Amino acid sequence: MAKETGTRILAWVLMDNHVHLLIISGPAGLPTFMRRLLTGYAIGFNRKHRRFGHLFQNRYKSIICDLDSYLLELVRYLHLNPLRGGLVKNLEELEDYRWCGHGILTGRQKNDWQERDFVLGFFGLKGRKAVRAYREWVEAGKGLGHRPELVGGGLIRSMGGWSQVLSLRKKRESDAYDERILGDGDFVQAILKEADQKVVRQIRARREAGLLAKIIKEKCREAGVNEVELRSGSRQRAVSELRRKLCFYFYRELGVPMAEIARQVGVGTTGVAMPLKEINTKR
Repeated sequence: MAKETGTRILAWVLMDNHVHLLIISGPAGLPTFMRRLLTGYAIGFNRKHRRFGHLFQNRYKSIICDLDSYLLELVRYLHLNPLRGGLVKNLEELEDYRWCGHGILTGRQKNDWQERDFVLGFFGLKGRKAVRAYREWVEAGKGLGHRPELVGGGLIRSMGGWSQVLSLRKKRESDAYDERILGDGDFVQAILKEADQKVVRQIRARREAGLLAKIIKEKCREAGVNEVELRSGSRQRAVSELRRKLCFYFYRELGVPMAEIARQVGVGTTGVAMPLKEINTKR
């Protein structure tokens, strides 16, 4: 499903009661990938253990990360989870641990969905030298223990640890931070700005949808067509004719995307494109 959704998996670990994933989401978006992953896993687990009902307690938690600054730190931290949790005794056993991406990066194990070359490429080396550098990087981090700057509050993440936070407070300075973002102040501000712009687009889209719904209601009343019939895909002559006129008006006069028109009139995008093509042909 990673390939199907265009999701790139950089690091991962399955623990006793939770899973950690470091990914670059694809065109389908994170929600689509997670829904398919969690649903598929829950179905498989329930069948195997002959159980029913929900498997996961809460919604997954997602944090946006600045990969330029944190990629290698996160790869190491995630892959060391089994060692910190006592599931393996040493790094040698960690390479053979099936439920972690560490062994994939060292070449001890194989799969076709983890971005091995991409991660090893961050060490500026190739082949065995890159693997050796990665092993040394993980070895150097095994004694660091719990990392509050990676999993703590938003300000701790942005500043890189409590010492930097305290230093900031002493100087009476401030920096942008957010619980959902792992990165410095500039990165946090850039993400929040992008999110604000997305919200504006969503509000505009909702307003447009409200306008289209109002127009549909008026035109249905004028033509004596039931709105339910229009949106149900009815092929009655009066309904089809009104649908064609609405598609043309929304697309040509208002510039509404075909996907939104399709949602409003109850057909697929093909059902919107065909009336437009017919009208253009007649003209």
